Amino acid sequence: MGGKYCGARRKRGWRGLVAAAWVLLAVACSAAMHWHLRRESMDRADERLVSMCEERARMLQEQFGVTVNHVHALAILISTFHYEKLPSAIDQETFAKYTGRTSFERPLLNGVAYAQRVFHHEREMFESQQGWIMNTMKRELAPPQIEYAPVIFSQDTVSYLARIDMMSGEEDRENILRARTTGKAVLTNPFRLLGSNHLGVVLTFAVYRPDLPADASVEQRVDATIGYLGGAFDVESLVENLLSKLAGNQDIVVNVYDVTNASEAMVLYGPPSLDDQVPLLHVSMLDFGDPFRKHEMRCRYREKPPTPWSAITNPLGTFVIWMLLGYIICAAWSRYDKVSEDCRKMEELKTQAEAADVAKSQFLATVSHEIRTPMNGVLGMLDMLLGTDLTMTQKDFAQTAQMCGRALITLINDVLDRAKIEAGKLELEAVPFDLRSLMDDVISLFSSKSREKCIELAVFVCDDVPKVVLGDPWRFRQILTNLVGNAVKFTERGHVFVRVCLAENSNVEANQVIHGTMNGKDGKVESTANGAFNTLSGFEAADRRNNWQYFKLLLSDKESLLDDLDGENSNQNDSERVTLAISIEDTGVGIPLHAQDRVFTPFMQADSSTSRNYGGTGIGLSISKCLAELMGGQISFTSRPFVGSTFTFSATLKRSYKDASADSSRSLSEALPTAFKGMKAILVDGRPVRSAVTRYHLKRLGIIVQVVNNMSAGLKAFSGQNGATISREKAAMLFIESDFWRPETDVQLLNRLREHKNGQLSDAPKVVVLVTSEADKDKYGSIFDTVMCKPLRASTIASCIQQLLKVEMPERKENQNRPSFLRSLLVGKNILVVDDNKVNLRVAAAALKKYGAKVHCVESGKDAISLLQPPHCFDACFMDVQMPEMDGFEATRQIRQMEMKANEERKNKLASIEGSTFVECHLPVLAMTADVIQATYEECIKSGMDGYVSKPFDEEQLYQAVSRLVVGTTDSAV
Repeated sequence: MGGKYCGARRKRGWRGLVAAAWVLLAVACSAAMHWHLRRESMDRADERLVSMCEERARMLQEQFGVTVNHVHALAILISTFHYEKLPSAIDQETFAKYTGRTSFERPLLNGVAYAQRVFHHEREMFESQQGWIMNTMKRELAPPQIEYAPVIFSQDTVSYLARIDMMSGEEDRENILRARTTGKAVLTNPFRLLGSNHLGVVLTFAVYRPDLPADASVEQRVDATIGYLGGAFDVESLVENLLSKLAGNQDIVVNVYDVTNASEAMVLYGPPSLDDQVPLLHVSMLDFGDPFRKHEMRCRYREKPPTPWSAITNPLGTFVIWMLLGYIICAAWSRYDKVSEDCRKMEELKTQAEAADVAKSQFLATVSHEIRTPMNGVLGMLDMLLGTDLTMTQKDFAQTAQMCGRALITLINDVLDRAKIEAGKLELEAVPFDLRSLMDDVISLFSSKSREKCIELAVFVCDDVPKVVLGDPWRFRQILTNLVGNAVKFTERGHVFVRVCLAENSNVEANQVIHGTMNGKDGKVESTANGAFNTLSGFEAADRRNNWQYFKLLLSDKESLLDDLDGENSNQNDSERVTLAISIEDTGVGIPLHAQDRVFTPFMQADSSTSRNYGGTGIGLSISKCLAELMGGQISFTSRPFVGSTFTFSATLKRSYKDASADSSRSLSEALPTAFKGMKAILVDGRPVRSAVTRYHLKRLGIIVQVVNNMSAGLKAFSGQNGATISREKAAMLFIESDFWRPETDVQLLNRLREHKNGQLSDAPKVVVLVTSEADKDKYGSIFDTVMCKPLRASTIASCIQQLLKVEMPERKENQNRPSFLRSLLVGKNILVVDDNKVNLRVAAAALKKYGAKVHCVESGKDAISLLQPPHCFDACFMDVQMPEMDGFEATRQIRQMEMKANEERKNKLASIEGSTFVECHLPVLAMTADVIQATYEECIKSGMDGYVSKPFDEEQLYQAVSRLVVGTTDSAV
């Protein structure tokens, strides 16, 4: 316990370290994401700043270039219309007007002026022509110099430059000299403009003679210079106007610098200093065409770019996701540990449950064995007692005791079946069987009870149902036995009607009938004129879908008589699977509404009075439901109190094209005779459902049936036949339902019957009356040729007609008589019976000796082993499973080991002998067990047994076991 606690503490501590590492990792990832998003945001801001700065620099350069181009055009204008023109086409007034009106083409210049190149020797003549004297920048008389550049034309905005010699200023002189040597526009250093006090520069452009070649040298350009055009640039106004037209101007600060002297950059526009706190700055170079001066534009944001919300929310969300993911992992981890612990506990519980299941199975096996063992003795002794000479009273007592014992065995079988179903160990067989014969066999089980109660008991199978199907006939019979048994038990008047059809036909036909009464609900049911209902017996049924309106849709009367009279008209190309719908209708007491929900609950009945009045344990319907579901179907019911119940179940089977009677060891019934095929009969019955059932049984024998609903048709059967021989063209039989026979009204037919009895009408058809009670035989026996007691079965009808018409029947094969066949198999055989119970030894020995076997009995497995030491004289061994000292399983294993050793020795001896044939020695061992659950059967096969018979075993079990094993073994051992 201490170690487990320390291990848990270490696990919790390790988990804490992992959680702390996870949190640190989450913080690191979130911080990295924040830095990355912040870096991306700054990069985007930098890209935006670069874009805006480059755009402004480009636009400023483009505007300056446009201005220079216009100045150049103005120079060409002067060179063309003023140079050497006497008189000149341009004067001050013309120049002022022209430049004023075209100033929009030079938005960057405050004004433009033209200074003519004048040499010193031309000064006097120039001044006399102009009528004024040249002045310096300081408004003083221009001193003598080699050449002058007085302003002769000026725009009104710079009229103050008139008469000023532009060569008088040192910087202007340098610009003039550079302009004429380069042929390009040159700029001065920044200075404060007069008037606006804005920073600006002067643009100077040389004017050449028109004949100057394009590739002129410097000397040629200097010689060809005739004057100079100049203009003042207001840089501040220019940049301000430009920025006002662009978006984003409020976000950035723009500075324009003259960086001709890199150590002392001069500010042309913008604040004198930049904010060092703003990290982003972009510099764009400006090219104004002057190769001697350099300018640049510097852009920055007014404020530091804010941190984007995504750089805050995304890392925070990432941190939350990491925490949630960590929580999920931690929860999953904890859940995994919990599930692992639960799985461990479930494994323990599973082991305990399996042990409990094994204990339960063992308990059931033990209880079954302990109950069946004495019951085997009781039933065996009663069977032996019934084989002796007894008085009627003694025989009645013995039969009653035998019936009670079998009822107890049936109850045990039901409990075991329920246990096998709950354990999932119930397996269905798949063997071919004749469905119609099986239905007849089930009905025959309750024939005596139905006759006692004087109720109609009938079965009807539709023609489209295959004759032979593949499935488990014993479990199918078990469902039918439970349902039909309940119907007969709870019905005191009326009928019990079993109907079988294909499920798809049942559904289609049911849709054509208006759904009427359901559980406990009232509704109208079709009835005849006399108040009786169109059902089998005339009593109202709970489910109206079984009345004549629905039932006639299932009949095949629309077609001619089929060649295959037993339902073999199914198409071989149809699906291999066939789903049957079986309904069991009764007109009994019905099920109370409050009890209908628990009908299929094990060991539950409608109320306590049900068990007292009718008996039973309430387990049959539960088993039937489980078996129907195992067969791929389901079970349901419709019930109305005091009207009756209709149980319907479906089962999915397979079509079988193998004759079920071909395998004699598995056949459930005998094949019907074919001697009556083609005969004709008349049936007098006014109830259509009942007449259809009777006709169904007769058609199975090949008899052509004409159904009439009155006695007048019966008279016609006699007329015209006097003196004629019996022919297949005439009706050979007349079947009359007893409740349609009225001696007081049917006088004419009665006289005919008396004449027939007296031999006067020898050729008249045989008349058979159909009754529901044994007591009616004496009532009608003196009138009619024979009285047939219902329920009807094809085999009983065939037997009755054969005796009545004295028709020769083909002899049966010997192996179809099971007692004779068993005797032929067992007579003279040496059989060893091993059982620790002396009573069971006597019962088993008596049952085997009955068929001529030589039986030797021992009471323990050890004694059996000593007797079965090879070689031995026994042909088979019946071995009890549960015995003291050594059980049947261990004894069988040792027998197989002895056989294996003996076979090896014989094989080695015969190997040296030429022409010898080796046949293995194998003794058939059949288990005698009172425990018939699946686990016991599997243990029997595992230990080497060849099969088993359950206690108490009867002729059927002996027949199945012996025919499969003893015959094959003896034949192979010859």
